[in-house]
Amino acid sequence: MAAPARLDKALADAQARFSRSRISQLIAAGAVRDASGAVASNPALKARAGEVYTLTPPPIAPATPAPEAIPLDIAHEDAALIVVNKPAGMVVHPAPGAERGTLVAALLHHCGASLSGVGGVARPGIVHRIDKETSGLLVVAKTDAAHAALSAQFAAHDLERSYLAVVRGAPDRADARLAGLPAVSFEPGGIIRVEAALARSRSDRKKIAVDATGRRAVTRVETVERFGPAGKAVAALLRCRLETGRTHQIRVHLSHVGHPLAGDQTYGRGRGGHALLDGFPRQALHAATLGFRHPDDGRPVRFQAAPPDDLAHLIVSLRKL
Repeated sequence: MAAPARLDKALADAQARFSRSRISQLIAAGAVRDASGAVASNPALKARAGEVYTLTPPPIAPATPAPEAIPLDIAHEDAALIVVNKPAGMVVHPAPGAERGTLVAALLHHCGASLSGVGGVARPGIVHRIDKETSGLLVVAKTDAAHAALSAQFAAHDLERSYLAVVRGAPDRADARLAGLPAVSFEPGGIIRVEAALARSRSDRKKIAVDATGRRAVTRVETVERFGPAGKAVAALLRCRLETGRTHQIRVHLSHVGHPLAGDQTYGRGRGGHALLDGFPRQALHAATLGFRHPDDGRPVRFQAAPPDDLAHLIVSLRKL
């Protein structure tokens, strides 16, 4: 006879609508009763085979943001998820000073009732975010099951994410200063590996800083193209692959190694160098590739998005130097 399982796990295994964490929340909220009608309020309660429990989830609360008819660039959509190519300038979640025009509002209008009430709120199941001024791909779950499966992949860093970035100067493996940084190592194929833990800045809580006490963060950097005179590159186009996915990770890591993003007013270490770089109105960063296992059947899926017009124009202009 099988050993009793925790109630939250047993109920999660018995249905596909809710994740185990959501089941635990519902149990704690008194939404589960045993066969006698008594509330089962302990997620760790042992449930034996054949026991009957009734789950009555509360009504989904109305969404805080109002749906807005904002056009979306959709790379893929099915019953479980939607992959969106977000434009620069769009905030993902509403925030003070940016309550309207968000990706959440656009998704509420586009998907309507098909979106899951992740966490008990009728809002899109945002699995990850990219900065307001960063363009590119992100995946949104449309069911609790998809949200749980995708969130697990992101937590385990078990997926592919690569960004295109235009930076000041060009990383050079022969640069003694770069080679001397404890955070930097070199891998085959011209890859520069940056491993520098990140945490909230102690002097400015709005910023992220390299901090040995912070969370592990790893970025692999590959130079795609150099711009400017031979031996004295003005800028470079990089491909940055995330092993982890911390807030502002690429921006902070590139600044740390001395090659900040063009247009990054937060981590760009001031201005100067070239008018094309100084005049770019946002951080020159684009989420170009996103690959993961589909939550429905585990098949690998991979999506790519070309750089938007502003970044493409910057690259073309830099090639003329």
